[in-house]
Amino acid sequence: MNAMMNLNHTRVSGSWRIAALLLCIMHLPPAAAAQQWPDKPIRVILSVPAGATPDFTARLIFPGLSQQLGVSLVADNRAGGGGVIGAEIASKAAPDGYTLFISSPGALTILPHLRKGLPYDTLRDFQPVSLISVGPFVLMAYPSVPAKNIRELIALAKAQPGKLNYASAGNGVANHLAGELFKQMTGTDIVHVPYKGAPQAVSDVLAGHMQLMFNSIAPIVPHIKSGKVRVLGVASLQRSPQMPELPTIAESGVPGFEAVNWFGMFAPAKTPRAIVNRVNSAVVDTIKSPEMQARFVALGADPVGSSVEEFTAYVRRDMEKYARIVKVSGARID
Repeated sequence: MNAMMNLNHTRVSGSWRIAALLLCIMHLPPAAAAQQWPDKPIRVILSVPAGATPDFTARLIFPGLSQQLGVSLVADNRAGGGGVIGAEIASKAAPDGYTLFISSPGALTILPHLRKGLPYDTLRDFQPVSLISVGPFVLMAYPSVPAKNIRELIALAKAQPGKLNYASAGNGVANHLAGELFKQMTGTDIVHVPYKGAPQAVSDVLAGHMQLMFNSIAPIVPHIKSGKVRVLGVASLQRSPQMPELPTIAESGVPGFEAVNWFGMFAPAKTPRAIVNRVNSAVVDTIKSPEMQARFVALGADPVGSSVEEFTAYVRRDMEKYARIVKVSGARID
């Protein structure tokens, strides 16, 4: 009888220990949970179609990030709405480190000044992780456009107001604002035509359906070399190391003109800081490698790899900058 009672007591005691252990696991603090991360693939949302510059940039760093974190990264392209669709999905994802977001300025620092009722708040719903790279736009033209440089383009646009058009990757994205800023600073009337992503817009410029477009250098280098597009100027204040023979727009009759594009890594707000720090470290280590530095420079971009605090401050400054540009240029959602 005593043996049976001891056995039952042991079973009950063991059950309580198991229950207590499960309860402890369920209530692990975020830091402890973060120590177990990651143990499965990480989804990286890109609010652009495959082939667009942010997609290209993401896939460039994925191998290094995968090696650093020990798991694979899977691109989830959610294009549309000028980046709003992807940004909304990212903002509502579980803050567990298994969803990250790579974005350019459009959806996060430009659209808040152009569109009311966005389904997310940049400063509230996103945790900046690291600035990946910064690169200038170039202004490209279909070869039949009778302007060989910026000064000739300005003269042509003023002689034919409303006759020229420029494509963008969508309403409110960075190259849309670059076009509006160019119009404002040159006093020209050029018609904006938004697309659902840069690849479609570039394709229509190559086909001659669109005449002008501000775009990052990397995706159009083959088209420049083949003569399918003509580049009229670079939108940085200094000439591009990749194309040093190309004048800046600022030195070509539009003093002070600057339009750059950046790409950064974000996590949903409330992602444990331990996880944010690990992702930041992986991004920085990947970008700081000599091989990756050389690859970014070859693409006409400045590789960065910033701290969490530096990127957070950068995002806030960028929002303030675009608020001023929108106000001065009178840009609007078409």
